[in-house]
Amino acid sequence: MDLSQDTKNILGLQLPTDPRWVDLASLSLSEILTDHAYCEQKAATTCITLIQRYNQKEKLVTELSPIVTEEWGHFRLVLAELKKRNLKLGLQRKDEYVNALIEFQQKGGNEEGRLLDQLLTMALIEARSCERFKRLSEGLNDEYLRNFYRRFMESEAGHYTLFIELAETYIAKEKVRSRWSEWLDYEAKVITNIEVRGDRIH
Repeated sequence: MDLSQDTKNILGLQLPTDPRWVDLASLSLSEILTDHAYCEQKAATTCITLIQRYNQKEKLVTELSPIVTEEWGHFRLVLAELKKRNLKLGLQRKDEYVNALIEFQQKGGNEEGRLLDQLLTMALIEARSCERFKRLSEGLNDEYLRNFYRRFMESEAGHYTLFIELAETYIAKEKVRSRWSEWLDYEAKVITNIEVRGDRIH
């Protein structure tokens, strides 16, 4: 995936991150690394939850199992970076972005609709995370951290498409694409309404 192309063409996202975000993040490295660590942890545990909930869906279990290992490995890498810089893992904070996405998920109804929204939520989180890592890899003054986040960006780049592909394995492609379009529009509104803060990945 060539992330030198624009955000909308590559990741589907309707809006790019506000340029001010990287400048703010560079002033809050302890906070941004802490939040990043928890993001990786939550990604791993969410995949575990999906595997447990949909254990009869063989492809989902097979494809998400290595993602659990990868995301947990990322969590450990960020912890190591905190330690190297003599920084502490701070408290986990409320993730306004993710909570806003969860509000858009189908509640009740059929299992297919619930599964679709859970997978598309993960796809969006991965896409936005990848885009944020790209910004950090380009905009931080610390050369080591630029490379650090470049590696994360490259690692995360394909995750969002995996969740869409899994959705299309179990649900009609037309339905997935239609709902994905609705999710992208909704995410753009979420990004517009959330305060730009340098101590959050999202």
